[in-house]
Amino acid sequence: MTIVPLDKALPENEIESLIQRSKVEAIICEEKYLEAISKMQDNNLKYIISMDETERIDVLLYENIRLEGRKLRKEGNREYEAIEINPDAMSILLFTSGTTSISKGVMISQHNICSNIQAIASYVKMYPTDTLLSFLPIHHTFECTITFLYGIYFGVTVAFCDGLKYIQKNMNEYHVTVFVSVPLVLENIHKKVWKSIEEKGKKGLMKTMVKITQALSKIKIDLRRKAFKPVLDQFGGKLRVVFVGAAPLDKKIIKGFNDFGVALVQGYGLTETSPVVSCETDKEKRPGSIGLPLHNLEVKIKEPDKDGIGEILVKGPSVMLGYYENEEATKRAIQEGWFATGDFGYIDKNGFLFICGRKNDVIVLKNGKNIYPQELEFLINSLESVEESMVFARNKNSMDTTLCAKIVCNPEIYKDKTEEEKKEMIWQAIKQINQTLPDVKHIKEVIVTDQPLEKTTTQKVKRYVEMQK
Repeated sequence: MTIVPLDKALPENEIESLIQRSKVEAIICEEKYLEAISKMQDNNLKYIISMDETERIDVLLYENIRLEGRKLRKEGNREYEAIEINPDAMSILLFTSGTTSISKGVMISQHNICSNIQAIASYVKMYPTDTLLSFLPIHHTFECTITFLYGIYFGVTVAFCDGLKYIQKNMNEYHVTVFVSVPLVLENIHKKVWKSIEEKGKKGLMKTMVKITQALSKIKIDLRRKAFKPVLDQFGGKLRVVFVGAAPLDKKIIKGFNDFGVALVQGYGLTETSPVVSCETDKEKRPGSIGLPLHNLEVKIKEPDKDGIGEILVKGPSVMLGYYENEEATKRAIQEGWFATGDFGYIDKNGFLFICGRKNDVIVLKNGKNIYPQELEFLINSLESVEESMVFARNKNSMDTTLCAKIVCNPEIYKDKTEEEKKEMIWQAIKQINQTLPDVKHIKEVIVTDQPLEKTTTQKVKRYVEMQK
């Protein structure tokens, strides 16, 4: 069969649209979705299967089906074992998160997924004694492959998070050793750790300890986990490695975790590549990079500029079969076996891949200079007074483009301030950032808000929605 994982957080009309587009014949869901799904108009839909008890007569119970299957097995039915798997046929239909446009249906095969897991396994090791915390949506290819499939490949234990607010609590409860995360979450954790240190009046002491442990590490004496045990104990005391993907992460955050003895493994991938394209290894790391391309993939830069920056192209066994019922989009994305990622980046002399930003997000100034918003967002998000930000361009006139930033301020810091005071304080901080940048990268306009930016369920900003606003 073909599985279609859907994002339960989507509005009902979007879920209905995806069900219609994918022509699903059966839906498995919780009871709370039954009413909405039963109203959906789709001629292909034959079965609605509830994971919970229900009195609805038009719905099948998952438990009853499971028991029926067990009974058939006991009676000698071996149909399931006789099924021949075609590793190159579509097995999974995944819809992209749609940060810049309408979601596309990505056709993935068993071979796509398995080749990706086997390649990752030679880069970063996990052990049967590890416990992973799962908090990202499980329909998402990053979470599904890295936490579940890759985790099961090594025999780890997977613990379910109770929600974004409970990450730290759950880490303590389950003594989590491995965490699969996205940059926004790590940035917030890093800020909270240092805020706690500052409140205790130990900021100077901690910075001194960091310098001492770094010096000792150079002569092969690693005391980080002992020296910073009080910090690590806030997260259960066992955390040893964090896999981070879905968006670039600031070097300062990577260094911050490493200073405390937690290894950050930066990786890069897309739904269309099942998903991992590159990642750092246990021994080969380059802060700020997105690692080395997997050994079974080819990666090259299309039409690099004078700085070596161009679109990242990928070729290999984990590249998707194509976009579902969208031959035109497939032909645009895959040419002569090379998949065009839509991301700009470069490869350094040691083979490490660096990402600059999405092709669609790049701001081209009137003088032809390219500005990568993520680079400026890193700087803005590092401010304690800022929760998150989005940098964009506004055409001032036919000869000039203005760089703007929409900034979500930290409510705790500004709780006693008026809107004007908030804006002025943030504007002064932006001016200081501007002084460290060339003129072409200066932020000239600021929008300040308390409302979070609209994001996908993997915490990526929906730029096209914010731009419409």
